[in-house]
Amino acid sequence: MTPELEKRRARHQRLARVMDEAVRVPGTRLTIGLDPVIGLVPGIGDLAGSAVSSIILTDAVRSRVPVPVLGRMGWNIIVDALLGLVPLVGDAADVVHRAHRKNSRLLSESLESGTAGAIHGRGPTVGYVAAAVLVAFLPLVLALVVAVVALVAVVSLVL
Repeated sequence: MTPELEKRRARHQRLARVMDEAVRVPGTRLTIGLDPVIGLVPGIGDLAGSAVSSIILTDAVRSRVPVPVLGRMGWNIIVDALLGLVPLVGDAADVVHRAHRKNSRLLSESLESGTAGAIHGRGPTVGYVAAAVLVAFLPLVLALVVAVVALVAVVSLVL
């Protein structure tokens, strides 16, 4: 693995740890990250969580992981955004879902197994870019839209 890919891998693993596993609950094996905590702020928290998800997803596209892996990563982001729509219960479920950790692991496995195109020095094809947009970035946009809708709903209730 190239030093560039190793840097990406270290970055997304740190992000996943901070977002999903930053602090251990005393007396348990349960860890909680920033994602469910910032998710308690309706709309804004979910928007921030989706923005961090985009960093890991962008690294995956830059590393040219296989399209089915990008699809799984996109699905994890959608589930995370939909969980955020349910106040409190969704945040508790977010502790279990851990989308950032799942996506970090998917990216790491692709890099380690050699299935990521960047390992072989191949550039992305037009088909890859189109598929990446379809299966990875459209779910991210959907997650951001869901977060904005939740934020607008909260603001309209307050005002």
